[in-house]
Amino acid sequence: MNDAYHNPVLLQESVDGLDIKPDGVYVDVTFGGGGHSSEILKRLGEGGKLFAFDQDEDALQNALHDDRFQLINQNFRYLKQYLKFYGIRKVDGILADFGVSSHQFDEAARGFSTRFNADLDMRMDRNNVLSAYEVINSYPQEDLASVLFQYGELRNANAMAKTIVEARMVNPIKTTEELKQTLGKFLPKMKENKILAQIYQAIRIEVNQEIAVLKEFLLQVPEVLEKGGRLSMISYHSLEDRLVKRFIRDGRFEGEPEKDFYGNIDVPLKKVGGLIVPSAEEVARNNRARSAKLRIAERI
Repeated sequence: MNDAYHNPVLLQESVDGLDIKPDGVYVDVTFGGGGHSSEILKRLGEGGKLFAFDQDEDALQNALHDDRFQLINQNFRYLKQYLKFYGIRKVDGILADFGVSSHQFDEAARGFSTRFNADLDMRMDRNNVLSAYEVINSYPQEDLASVLFQYGELRNANAMAKTIVEARMVNPIKTTEELKQTLGKFLPKMKENKILAQIYQAIRIEVNQEIAVLKEFLLQVPEVLEKGGRLSMISYHSLEDRLVKRFIRDGRFEGEPEKDFYGNIDVPLKKVGGLIVPSAEEVARNNRARSAKLRIAERI
């Protein structure tokens, strides 16, 4: 486990939620520094197996040297496809930590953090064509406003988008500092960091298609999980958490849940316990845990 790369959040609680069988097959779809994976392996017997996904090539340096472990350098939107490639059709548990890793925040050149001046990038998979630069410099004003409003929950998204478009007509906005200067009038001193975090979050979600990926992933879960298998998911902002909560409850993201012939609600998952959040002690140790929410579900 590489704590320097990423300090795992809600480690014991999320792995406890999987109710691990020693000979079971498990998936960690957000490997990162390997913290959650390491804990899962501790609880597996010789006959157990763990698959992990991470699209960031930097995460490969943290691969665990264990015959029971397989790291897949892909986005977890391809969960079912790659498990099938390895001959796996059903698993006993899936863990997901949807947060950006500490490493990605702390490596200035990646452009994820408001603390550093860097090229506008924000790609979790650096092979992707779309970067923050393209979003800021090529999206039409209406689309840019939609990104800022939907993913950053910014009330003055339209005015921000108009300001960005006017500025880029003079010169391209190439760096995080240039973006900050462009939007300076929207960043009052007392709220600067909070608003910047919302702006960065919105752009990052768009660049990495995080909401679409989450939906694709959740729709595959009922097909992949064994009956009685567990799903343990940590989210960090309301957009993710609402989707996770709704899918567990209704088996869909909008509209009414499916009903069987007798009018009973027919959903693939049931929640296990209530919402779990980090303790005050964990938040004191790791400030990035402060917004984490853990939800656990079981395949019916």
